[in-house]
Amino acid sequence: MSAPNIVPAWRPGGVVTAGAAPDATRMDTVELLVRDLDVMTAYYQHAVTLDVLDQAGATATLGRGGVPIMVLRQERDLPGADPRGAGLYHTAILFEDERRLAASLASMAQRVPETFTGSADHLVSEAFYFTDPEGNGVELYRDRPREEWSIRPDGTVAMASEYLDPNQFLRRWHDPAASDAGPSAAIGHVHLQVGDIPSARRFYVDTLGFDVTAQLGDSALFVSAGGYHHHIGMNTWRSAGAAPRASTLGLGDVRILVPTRSDVEALADRLRFHGINTADDGATLRFADPWNTRLAVSPEGAP
Repeated sequence: MSAPNIVPAWRPGGVVTAGAAPDATRMDTVELLVRDLDVMTAYYQHAVTLDVLDQAGATATLGRGGVPIMVLRQERDLPGADPRGAGLYHTAILFEDERRLAASLASMAQRVPETFTGSADHLVSEAFYFTDPEGNGVELYRDRPREEWSIRPDGTVAMASEYLDPNQFLRRWHDPAASDAGPSAAIGHVHLQVGDIPSARRFYVDTLGFDVTAQLGDSALFVSAGGYHHHIGMNTWRSAGAAPRASTLGLGDVRILVPTRSDVEALADRLRFHGINTADDGATLRFADPWNTRLAVSPEGAP
Protein backbone atom coordinates (compact mmCIF):
# COMPACT_ATOMS: atom_id res chain seq x y z
CA MET A 1 0.00 0.00 0.00
CA SER A 2 1.37 3.41 -0.89
CA ALA A 3 1.78 6.18 1.67
CA PRO A 4 -0.95 8.83 1.99
CA ASN A 5 -0.66 11.72 -0.42
CA ILE A 6 0.06 14.34 2.20
CA VAL A 7 3.37 15.69 0.90
CA PRO A 8 2.94 18.68 -1.45
CA ALA A 9 4.19 18.03 -4.97
CA TRP A 10 5.14 21.55 -6.02
CA ARG A 11 8.42 23.09 -7.09
CA PRO A 12 9.36 26.80 -7.01
CA GLY A 13 9.48 28.00 -10.61
CA GLY A 14 8.55 24.54 -11.90
CA VAL A 15 12.03 23.92 -13.32
CA VAL A 16 13.80 20.60 -12.93
CA THR A 17 17.55 20.96 -13.30
CA ALA A 18 19.85 18.29 -14.67
CA GLY A 19 20.70 15.77 -11.99
CA ALA A 20 17.91 16.99 -9.72
CA ALA A 21 16.06 14.63 -7.42
CA PRO A 22 12.71 13.74 -9.04
CA ASP A 23 9.78 15.90 -7.95
CA ALA A 24 7.90 12.90 -6.56
CA THR A 25 10.78 11.88 -4.27
CA ARG A 26 9.56 11.26 -0.73
CA MET A 27 10.79 9.84 2.52
CA ASP A 28 10.19 6.20 3.36
CA THR A 29 10.67 4.47 6.71
CA VAL A 30 13.33 5.38 9.27
CA GLU A 31 15.21 2.58 10.98
CA LEU A 32 16.25 2.94 14.61
CA LEU A 33 18.71 0.59 16.29
CA VAL A 34 17.47 0.10 19.84
CA ARG A 35 18.55 -1.61 23.04
CA ASP A 36 15.14 -2.42 24.52
CA LEU A 37 12.76 -3.41 21.75
CA ASP A 38 9.76 -3.86 24.06
CA VAL A 39 10.06 -0.43 25.65
CA MET A 40 10.64 1.32 22.35
CA THR A 41 7.81 -0.51 20.60
CA ALA A 42 5.44 0.40 23.43
CA TYR A 43 6.45 4.07 23.20
CA TYR A 44 5.79 4.37 19.48
CA GLN A 45 2.67 2.20 19.64
CA HIS A 46 0.87 3.43 22.74
CA ALA A 47 2.17 6.99 23.07
CA VAL A 48 2.83 8.10 19.49
CA THR A 49 -0.19 6.00 18.39
CA LEU A 50 1.40 4.01 15.58
CA ASP A 51 0.23 0.49 14.82
CA VAL A 52 2.51 -2.53 15.07
CA LEU A 53 2.40 -3.83 11.50
CA ASP A 54 4.87 -6.66 11.94
CA GLN A 55 7.03 -7.99 14.74
CA ALA A 56 9.38 -10.92 14.37
CA GLY A 57 12.43 -11.70 16.44
CA ALA A 58 14.50 -8.58 17.00
CA THR A 59 12.59 -6.30 14.62
CA ALA A 60 9.31 -4.40 14.84
CA THR A 61 7.72 -2.36 12.05
CA LEU A 62 5.22 0.34 13.00
CA GLY A 63 3.01 2.55 10.87
CA ARG A 64 -0.53 3.62 10.08
CA GLY A 65 -3.18 1.93 7.95
CA GLY A 66 -0.73 -0.70 6.76
CA VAL A 67 1.81 1.92 5.68
CA PRO A 68 5.22 1.44 7.43
CA ILE A 69 6.70 4.49 9.14
CA MET A 70 9.39 3.20 11.51
CA VAL A 71 11.47 0.04 11.81
CA LEU A 72 12.92 -0.76 15.24
CA ARG A 73 15.78 -3.27 15.27
CA GLN A 74 17.23 -4.51 18.51
CA GLU A 75 21.02 -4.34 18.81
CA ARG A 76 21.80 -5.00 22.48
CA ASP A 77 25.58 -4.93 22.12
CA LEU A 78 25.99 -1.56 20.41
CA PRO A 79 27.11 1.45 22.48
CA GLY A 80 24.79 4.40 22.92
CA ALA A 81 24.84 7.18 20.34
CA ASP A 82 26.99 10.24 21.01
CA PRO A 83 24.57 13.17 21.54
CA ARG A 84 27.20 15.51 20.07
CA GLY A 85 28.09 13.27 17.18
CA ALA A 86 26.70 12.93 13.69
CA GLY A 87 23.44 11.04 13.30
CA LEU A 88 19.80 11.65 14.10
CA TYR A 89 18.47 14.98 15.34
CA HIS A 90 14.86 13.87 14.98
CA THR A 91 12.47 11.75 12.97
CA ALA A 92 9.49 13.82 11.84
CA ILE A 93 6.11 12.13 11.52
CA LEU A 94 3.69 14.11 9.36
CA PHE A 95 -0.01 13.88 10.19
CA GLU A 96 -2.67 14.52 7.58
CA ASP A 97 -4.50 17.21 9.54
CA GLU A 98 -4.79 19.03 12.86
CA ARG A 99 -7.28 16.55 14.34
CA ARG A 100 -5.06 13.53 13.75
CA LEU A 101 -2.01 15.38 15.06
CA ALA A 102 -3.98 16.46 18.14
CA ALA A 103 -4.97 12.83 18.83
CA SER A 104 -1.33 11.79 18.91
CA LEU A 105 -0.32 14.85 20.93
CA ALA A 106 -3.04 14.11 23.51
CA SER A 107 -1.79 10.55 23.82
CA MET A 108 1.77 11.78 24.38
CA ALA A 109 0.57 14.27 27.01
CA GLN A 110 -1.33 11.56 28.84
CA ARG A 111 1.20 8.75 28.65
CA VAL A 112 4.70 10.29 28.38
CA PRO A 113 4.50 14.00 29.24
CA GLU A 114 8.08 13.95 30.52
CA THR A 115 9.36 13.30 26.99
CA PHE A 116 8.00 16.62 25.63
CA THR A 117 10.81 19.03 24.70
CA GLY A 118 9.06 21.90 22.90
CA SER A 119 6.80 23.13 20.12
CA ALA A 120 6.95 25.68 17.33
CA ASP A 121 4.96 27.30 14.56
CA HIS A 122 7.29 27.08 11.57
CA LEU A 123 4.95 29.09 9.27
CA VAL A 124 4.74 26.11 6.89
CA SER A 125 3.89 23.69 9.69
CA GLU A 126 2.98 23.26 13.35
CA ALA A 127 5.32 20.94 15.25
CA PHE A 128 5.67 19.29 18.64
CA TYR A 129 8.94 17.76 19.81
CA PHE A 130 9.77 14.82 22.07
CA THR A 131 12.65 12.53 23.00
CA ASP A 132 11.99 8.79 23.04
CA PRO A 133 13.18 6.49 25.87
CA GLU A 134 16.57 5.93 24.23
CA GLY A 135 17.25 9.57 23.42
CA ASN A 136 16.10 9.77 19.79
CA GLY A 137 14.38 12.99 18.82
CA VAL A 138 10.79 12.80 17.55
CA GLU A 139 8.77 15.51 15.81
CA LEU A 140 5.02 15.23 15.36
CA TYR A 141 3.67 17.81 12.92
CA ARG A 142 1.12 18.88 10.36
CA ASP A 143 1.65 21.03 7.28
CA ARG A 144 -0.22 24.18 6.47
CA PRO A 145 -1.73 24.18 2.95
CA ARG A 146 1.02 24.96 0.47
CA GLU A 147 -0.83 28.01 -0.86
CA GLU A 148 -0.24 29.59 2.55
CA TRP A 149 3.54 29.17 2.33
CA SER A 150 5.61 32.23 1.56
CA ILE A 151 8.22 31.75 -1.15
CA ARG A 152 11.13 34.17 -1.34
CA PRO A 153 12.31 35.61 -4.67
CA ASP A 154 15.22 33.13 -4.71
CA GLY A 155 12.78 30.20 -4.49
CA THR A 156 13.54 29.31 -0.86
CA VAL A 157 10.71 28.76 1.61
CA ALA A 158 10.10 31.20 4.46
CA MET A 159 10.29 29.28 7.74
CA ALA A 160 10.61 30.41 11.36
CA SER A 161 10.23 29.09 14.92
CA GLU A 162 7.39 31.05 16.49
CA TYR A 163 5.58 30.28 19.74
CA LEU A 164 3.00 27.49 19.61
CA ASP A 165 0.95 26.67 22.71
CA PRO A 166 0.36 22.89 22.86
CA ASN A 167 -2.54 23.22 25.30
CA GLN A 168 -4.31 25.73 23.08
CA PHE A 169 -3.75 23.44 20.09
CA LEU A 170 -5.31 20.54 21.98
CA ARG A 171 -8.28 22.60 23.15
CA ARG A 172 -8.98 23.60 19.58
CA TRP A 173 -8.40 20.34 17.73
CA HIS A 174 -8.59 17.33 20.04
CA ASP A 175 -11.82 15.34 19.74
CA PRO A 176 -11.65 12.13 21.81
CA ALA A 177 -14.72 10.77 20.04
CA ALA A 178 -13.37 11.23 16.51
CA SER A 179 -12.27 8.26 14.43
CA ASP A 180 -8.71 8.16 13.11
CA ALA A 181 -9.17 5.56 10.40
CA GLY A 182 -6.87 5.30 7.41
CA PRO A 183 -3.14 5.83 6.98
CA SER A 184 -3.21 9.53 8.03
CA ALA A 185 0.54 9.75 8.74
CA ALA A 186 3.93 9.22 7.11
CA ILE A 187 7.56 10.20 7.50
CA GLY A 188 7.55 13.83 6.38
CA HIS A 189 11.23 14.56 6.87
CA VAL A 190 14.35 13.50 8.72
CA HIS A 191 16.61 15.97 10.51
CA LEU A 192 20.27 14.98 10.85
CA GLN A 193 23.22 16.13 12.90
CA VAL A 194 26.26 16.71 10.66
CA GLY A 195 29.81 17.92 11.10
CA ASP A 196 29.67 20.94 8.79
CA ILE A 197 27.18 22.55 6.44
CA PRO A 198 29.41 23.11 3.35
CA SER A 199 30.14 19.36 3.15
CA ALA A 200 26.47 18.58 3.72
CA ARG A 201 25.50 20.91 0.89
CA ARG A 202 28.02 19.33 -1.50
CA PHE A 203 26.65 15.88 -0.75
CA TYR A 204 22.89 16.41 -0.45
CA VAL A 205 22.53 19.18 -3.03
CA ASP A 206 25.40 18.90 -5.52
CA THR A 207 25.53 15.10 -5.55
CA LEU A 208 22.09 13.78 -4.57
CA GLY A 209 20.27 16.59 -6.36
CA PHE A 210 18.05 18.00 -3.62
CA ASP A 211 17.08 21.68 -3.76
CA VAL A 212 18.00 24.09 -0.98
CA THR A 213 14.82 25.42 0.62
CA ALA A 214 16.45 27.26 3.54
CA GLN A 215 19.90 27.79 5.05
CA LEU A 216 20.91 29.34 8.35
CA GLY A 217 24.48 30.38 7.67
CA ASP A 218 26.88 27.58 8.52
CA SER A 219 24.64 26.07 11.21
CA ALA A 220 21.67 24.55 9.38
CA LEU A 221 20.54 23.50 5.90
CA PHE A 222 17.13 22.31 4.68
CA VAL A 223 16.68 20.52 1.35
CA SER A 224 13.84 18.92 -0.57
CA ALA A 225 12.53 17.63 -3.86
CA GLY A 226 9.40 18.85 -5.60
CA GLY A 227 9.25 22.11 -3.68
CA TYR A 228 8.42 20.60 -0.27
CA HIS A 229 9.65 22.75 2.64
CA HIS A 230 12.19 20.06 3.52
CA HIS A 231 12.65 16.34 3.24
CA ILE A 232 16.03 16.41 4.99
CA GLY A 233 17.28 18.93 7.52
CA MET A 234 20.88 19.12 8.71
CA ASN A 235 22.42 21.12 11.53
CA THR A 236 25.63 21.53 13.50
CA TRP A 237 24.02 22.91 16.67
CA ARG A 238 25.46 20.12 18.81
CA SER A 239 27.71 18.35 16.30
CA ALA A 240 30.05 20.92 14.72
CA GLY A 241 33.23 19.17 13.62
CA ALA A 242 31.79 15.69 14.13
CA ALA A 243 33.74 12.83 12.59
CA PRO A 244 32.15 9.90 10.69
CA ARG A 245 29.88 7.81 12.86
CA ALA A 246 30.86 4.55 14.46
CA SER A 247 28.30 1.78 14.84
CA THR A 248 26.00 2.84 17.69
CA LEU A 249 22.43 2.72 18.78
CA GLY A 250 20.15 5.36 17.30
CA LEU A 251 19.75 5.97 13.60
CA GLY A 252 20.08 2.89 11.45
CA ASP A 253 19.28 4.05 7.94
CA VAL A 254 17.24 6.72 6.21
CA ARG A 255 15.11 5.37 3.38
CA ILE A 256 14.00 7.40 0.37
CA LEU A 257 11.55 6.55 -2.41
CA VAL A 258 11.85 7.79 -5.99
CA PRO A 259 9.34 7.17 -8.81
CA THR A 260 11.18 4.61 -10.96
CA ARG A 261 14.11 2.24 -11.16
CA SER A 262 15.59 4.56 -13.79
CA ASP A 263 15.75 7.30 -11.14
CA VAL A 264 17.69 4.94 -8.87
CA GLU A 265 20.12 4.14 -11.68
CA ALA A 266 20.62 7.82 -12.52
CA LEU A 267 21.46 8.50 -8.88
CA ALA A 268 23.88 5.56 -8.83
CA ASP A 269 25.67 7.07 -11.84
CA ARG A 270 26.00 10.44 -10.06
CA LEU A 271 27.32 8.80 -6.91
CA ARG A 272 29.91 6.82 -8.85
CA PHE A 273 30.96 9.97 -10.72
CA HIS A 274 31.60 11.61 -7.35
CA GLY A 275 33.58 8.61 -6.10
CA ILE A 276 31.02 7.45 -3.55
CA ASN A 277 30.81 3.74 -2.83
CA THR A 278 27.42 2.14 -3.39
CA ALA A 279 25.76 -1.24 -3.06
CA ASP A 280 22.83 -2.10 -5.32
CA ASP A 281 20.87 -5.35 -5.06
CA GLY A 282 18.64 -4.48 -8.00
CA ALA A 283 15.91 -3.07 -5.78
CA THR A 284 17.63 -0.72 -3.36
CA LEU A 285 20.68 1.50 -3.73
CA ARG A 286 22.64 1.88 -0.49
CA PHE A 287 25.36 4.39 0.33
CA ALA A 288 26.54 6.68 3.13
CA ASP A 289 26.93 10.42 3.56
CA PRO A 290 30.24 12.02 4.68
CA TRP A 291 29.44 11.17 8.33
CA ASN A 292 28.59 7.52 7.62
CA THR A 293 24.86 8.04 7.98
CA ARG A 294 23.40 5.30 5.80
CA LEU A 295 20.83 6.04 3.11
CA ALA A 296 18.79 3.63 1.02
CA VAL A 297 16.97 4.66 -2.15
CA SER A 298 14.32 2.48 -3.79
CA PRO A 299 11.70 2.95 -6.51
CA GLU A 300 8.04 3.17 -5.57
CA GLY A 301 6.46 -0.25 -5.32
CA ALA A 302 9.71 -2.14 -4.79
CA PRO A 303 9.33 -5.19 -2.51
